[in-house]
Amino acid sequence: MLRSFAAAFAALALAACSTGGGSNPVTALGLSARSNAQVLPVEQAAAFAKQIERDLGAKGARLAIVFRAGESRDDLREGIAYSHGAFWVYSPITLDDGRRANGYAVYNLYRGDGKTLPTDKSYLHQDFPLDFIAPTGVDDVGIIIPSPEMQRRILEIMDSPTYRALHVEPYSVVSNPHNAKYQNCTEFMLDVLAAAVWETTDMAQIKANLAAHFKPTVVKTNTFERMFAPMADASIKTDDQKGAIVTTTYESLAAFMQANGLSKDVYVLHRDAVAEKPKDS
Repeated sequence: MLRSFAAAFAALALAACSTGGGSNPVTALGLSARSNAQVLPVEQAAAFAKQIERDLGAKGARLAIVFRAGESRDDLREGIAYSHGAFWVYSPITLDDGRRANGYAVYNLYRGDGKTLPTDKSYLHQDFPLDFIAPTGVDDVGIIIPSPEMQRRILEIMDSPTYRALHVEPYSVVSNPHNAKYQNCTEFMLDVLAAAVWETTDMAQIKANLAAHFKPTVVKTNTFERMFAPMADASIKTDDQKGAIVTTTYESLAAFMQANGLSKDVYVLHRDAVAEKPKDS
């Protein structure tokens, strides 16, 4: 019985926003601080990260919104393909050996790991494509490239105090994007986008505008899950919801941007197969 309870609660976690950073990224889904999905071998993860960078570079993206799943698709709710998203920004970066080079840096909202920060809190962290891709449980990523004007506006926000001011530390896996009480990684990106669209830093105005124009993803849950999941996991909160549980996903963010002419390209990029090294005879 306890095992079935845990499985039901874990299934509620849709946009858990990986905990971790630096060279040891992990994913967090539901009750677990780490995804049970098998991560890509380092060589394959590095190749996939570089593939994404080359693809974005070929499209001239100074900024893109990239999504990955930190678990298998079977562990995600129907209609939701990814569990974590972040801004990828092309800029000068400092390599481990101190050299400077141009490449993509990744800007995330991560939830707490339960040790250094409670799981119902979040923080902003910059890492790199390999950190982002290493925990993926599937062979594709979802990509949204904003229009050139939106890239310019978002980058302007990210280069100002507004970016951190839009961060809401209290965290919920299924935060309601029409309410500013909690935030998850996808809602944070939506709020940054909204600030750029309507050129305002007023969170109340941002939420009012989103309530009028943004259609969130409805999370399919039953009464049991809605009642007891918040008791089992501090990072699952539903007191910001009215009626159906709604949240921000790749699907709803992409639909909003496409419907309002805010995107240049929306697509799924599949990982190229990496040939295995021949075994020594």
